[in-house]
Amino acid sequence: MSVDVDALLALTVEKNIPLEKLINTIENFVTDAYLALPDAMPKGRSVLDRTTGEILIHVPLFNEEGVYTETITHMPEGFEQTIKQVVRKALKEKMRALKDADVVNQFSGNVGDIISGVVLQGRDASVIYVDLGGAEGKIPANEAVPTESYKHGDRIKAFVVNVVQGEKGPEITLSRTHPLFVKSLFALEVPEIKDGVVEIMGVSREPGQRSKVAVRATRSGVSPKGALIGPGGARSQAVITELHGEKIDIIDYSEDPAVYVANALAPARVSSVEVVDLEAKSAKVVVPDFQLSLAIGKDGQNARLAARLTGWRIDIHPDKPVERLVKPSEAAARQAREAEKALAEAEAKAAAAAETARILAELNAKSEQFGTEQSSE
Repeated sequence: MSVDVDALLALTVEKNIPLEKLINTIENFVTDAYLALPDAMPKGRSVLDRTTGEILIHVPLFNEEGVYTETITHMPEGFEQTIKQVVRKALKEKMRALKDADVVNQFSGNVGDIISGVVLQGRDASVIYVDLGGAEGKIPANEAVPTESYKHGDRIKAFVVNVVQGEKGPEITLSRTHPLFVKSLFALEVPEIKDGVVEIMGVSREPGQRSKVAVRATRSGVSPKGALIGPGGARSQAVITELHGEKIDIIDYSEDPAVYVANALAPARVSSVEVVDLEAKSAKVVVPDFQLSLAIGKDGQNARLAARLTGWRIDIHPDKPVERLVKPSEAAARQAREAEKALAEAEAKAAAAAETARILAELNAKSEQFGTEQSSE
């Protein structure tokens, strides 16, 4: 059985692969198929003639002492037809491997960037499949925002987390929850970031709910927060829209940890920040008592995001602690307990008074009796 060497040469030029590499792939596939035959001879190996394209099975022979004597060819009956099928399979798999390698190389350069695509009908309802044009990416459940939903044909942007060669082809993992997704979205909207005038120093995020972004300017006279917000809030609003309404707090970064912690608790106003332990990164924050709930946030979200953003443990206290408001049911119970206590005290006092009166009466009676006895004498 022979293959067209000229066709192989044309294929190597088109796919930019060495001819020997392609021939070795064909020889390895044919050898594996031969050795799987029940009548295969030991150490048999396929050899493709580089000039004629003929494929033969070469089998080395050895004498009783194990010394090589000669090489013969062996072609089991019907194996030529098998060779044709194997060559087609080898070329097909080689081309697929080359295509997969091209995809991996192409999209590996997008790791850490945003990519756009079209949502596909998914085989797994928990995964969002995305047509990236020449490749397919996927957003697994742990990288998807629970409050977001997509249908087939929707345009979508996502953050490229990883690109690897999997068992069934390239695997491109995308994310809509990654904190750097927010950073990359701002980079698309804010030219000052690309120019290096404004720098995003950190992002903390609870996907679908709220994000905090710390920024600083590398040039005097530039407002980093203003750059991210944009004219009329257009830039930040574009990011919020892409995140389906997720709230974003843009705060000023500072090298001073006390200032940074205070800024991170925005929109709450902070009265003071005390660095408790610099090495352990622990800080005590005092806020006006009417700002306490805002500083902590719903279910502790604001304080939690601030801690993640700064990397500090934040202990929040009101400046003027007030007595905790008591629920009506608690107030009634407390009043009942106080009334019972007062009644018990009154009863105790009455009992003490009665006992005192009794003792005095007994003393008076004894005194009178003693006087009478003295008079009779």
